Amino acid sequence: MKFTILTSLFFTALSVNAAVIESDTSVLRRDIFARQNAGRPVPNGGCCVANTSLKQDVCKVNGQSGRCVPAGVNNCGERLTCIEDSRLTCNAKVLERGRPLCRLRQGA
Repeated sequence: MKFTILTSLFFTALSVNAAVIESDTSVLRRDIFARQNAGRPVPNGGCCVANTSLKQDVCKVNGQSGRCVPAGVNNCGERLTCIEDSRLTCNAKVLERGRPLCRLRQGA
């Protein structure tokens, strides 16, 4: 199989472009996730950050996106608890800190 110099340059440029696009999207994804809490850290785990996280802040728990809500689970004490979105009941008509009001679903 013969490749011309032009073909080789094309595939080289294509692979470099793909690497740059992947890098840009991962940075963009991280920036969007970080901005969701207005500059406050995005908690990662069962409990939200003490004296920093606010109700309805975005968090990550068990590899899933969630919200910081008051709930008596995960042994968080006075801190807000990070609950997965799938275990929350949200009311879009009631806003709390600019987001729909979400609470831990009964029996979840």
